[in-house]
Amino acid sequence: MSERARTLSPLDGVDDVQLEVVDISGLKPVGQRVSLGAYVHQLWKRRYFIWADSRARAFAGNRDTLLGRFWLVGKPVLDGFTYFLIFGVLLGTARGVENYIGFLLIGVFMFSFTSGSLNGGATVMIAGKNLIRAFSFPRASIPLALALRQAISMFPVVITMLIMIMVIPPHAKVTWLWALFPLVFLLQLSFNTGLILYAARLTSALPDLRMIIGFASRFWMYGSGVMYSIERWVTHPKALAAMELNPAFCVLEISRDLLLYGVMPDIKLWLTLTAWAVVTPILGFLYFWQGEEEYGRE
Repeated sequence: MSERARTLSPLDGVDDVQLEVVDISGLKPVGQRVSLGAYVHQLWKRRYFIWADSRARAFAGNRDTLLGRFWLVGKPVLDGFTYFLIFGVLLGTARGVENYIGFLLIGVFMFSFTSGSLNGGATVMIAGKNLIRAFSFPRASIPLALALRQAISMFPVVITMLIMIMVIPPHAKVTWLWALFPLVFLLQLSFNTGLILYAARLTSALPDLRMIIGFASRFWMYGSGVMYSIERWVTHPKALAAMELNPAFCVLEISRDLLLYGVMPDIKLWLTLTAWAVVTPILGFLYFWQGEEEYGRE
């Protein structure tokens, strides 16, 4: 070694140099996918965060407007009034439908729960990208918090819907079948959760799908009997059978039978909705978990 190199050596005058070896074998890249069991365990440990985040944001969506939380209820009411004028009055879809106002209110209010969840799922991962990049946590917390937030936001909407169908003529009678309606709501919530998980991963990979999902949501609404009776306007047996497999149609038909007409819904509707409510969130969760390492990337 040259004299110049020895002069510049930082170890000159140091008698003992201790080197410490750091074991990095246990370190993992941020966002790496863990096993399914460990992933579910991590989500369970963060259940309080999911609940707190959902409750805090449930009624904050319209805070930048003058009427604020009123629009949770006001928007579906205005939608229902618009559809009543166009479909019920101008196009005559009200003919042959008993208590068409109640029929329409249930259709608009209940379908808004599913459409709002689908459209929210299409933007939830993009909106949470800063959070994803800043912290290490199971990414499914974000869409699951959205699903719970949508459910909390629906409580005043559902209460308003029930009051309206009772006070607007012809009045709906309260029967013991109303006690089954919370089950319909829970089945719809389960199905919506699966939709959110699917939409969250798809739009995280392909943001342009948000535009297609918005169009698909409107198309779905027109094909679910929100504003008209499917049995009256669809006469082809195979087409009618296919439309009856639609989970949104099942939600609306069961809700109308229970709340409006006081009859027990067809068991086929219950079984179809239950199948959607079980299969959709399970497959949606697995699909979302498989893409865990993709979220937050540039």
